Amino acid sequence: MKGSVSKIDPTELTLNDKLVYINRVAKVVKGGKRLSFSALVVTGDGNGHVGIGIGKSNEVPGAISKASAIAKKNLIKVPITGTTIPYETTVKFGAAKVLLKPAGPGIGIIAGGSIRAVLEASGIKDILTKSLGSSNRINMARATMLALSRLKDPQEELAKRKPPLKVEEAVSNG
Repeated sequence: MKGSVSKIDPTELTLNDKLVYINRVAKVVKGGKRLSFSALVVTGDGNGHVGIGIGKSNEVPGAISKASAIAKKNLIKVPITGTTIPYETTVKFGAAKVLLKPAGPGIGIIAGGSIRAVLEASGIKDILTKSLGSSNRINMARATMLALSRLKDPQEELAKRKPPLKVEEAVSNG
């Protein structure tokens, strides 16, 4: 997505592609209908890296290969604490609104459709989700990616905000 700061090199990772959705589009032209296809593909290594891609072509295999190439370009790193996410988040993308909530061990991925595909590819094992608003598969997948890209590691954020207090300074101020 556009929120990623640094590019992740897909050649170093062992990525698995998953086809989520194929859409047949019919354009009406003078001689009849012209068919084309769009494909939504999710790719991830199951260890915190995930990306989605949408490819369009006149044939299904072409659309899938384009989508997987785009997904490999749009990889993001997801902060995972144990088997879940660090905290609850809600993100809106277009009319699709997605709620992601951390879950205890053994709960599994409680999600449907394209949200489940993105979370499985990222390597998250326990999470509760809810799709609010639009049920468009592409926008739900993009909202999930946006939510995952906005997650930050709590330890890193605390380290940035408050430097650790040194013992010598505490004694001299005390």
